[in-house]
Amino acid sequence: MLKPINHRVREQDIVEILETCVFPDPERLEQVAAEYENNPELRLYGYESEEEIVGVIGFERLDGGDGLLIRHLAVKPECRGAGFGRGQILELIEMAKPRLLVAETDEEAVEFYRRIGFEIESLGERYPGVERYRCTYRTAE
Repeated sequence: MLKPINHRVREQDIVEILETCVFPDPERLEQVAAEYENNPELRLYGYESEEEIVGVIGFERLDGGDGLLIRHLAVKPECRGAGFGRGQILELIEMAKPRLLVAETDEEAVEFYRRIGFEIESLGERYPGVERYRCTYRTAE
């Protein structure tokens, strides 16, 4: 079940999950935490299983309001493969009712998005030696 957690972004268990999807740099992690705390347009939700947060999903509305940009999606390493990532996306669709979901990711996560129905487009090498992908999902209208 998704619960809003912007106000909990500094708690150690949330930080540990969030840092798995943020470049491993304390300054970058601090910047991301501050954005979720201070920008009312950004939403951070925790995904609970057995009363424990096992994943986080951060997003914002796209221009026009009927789409969402997934900024961060992560599951505790020991909980991966149990469907929690997919569950977060499905609950987000149910809760926010977007027509469009968009995420940008790297090669490591692109198959996750492809398996759950996102269309994949290469953005090329955004950073030296790192190809990035735009993942797009259109919900039923």
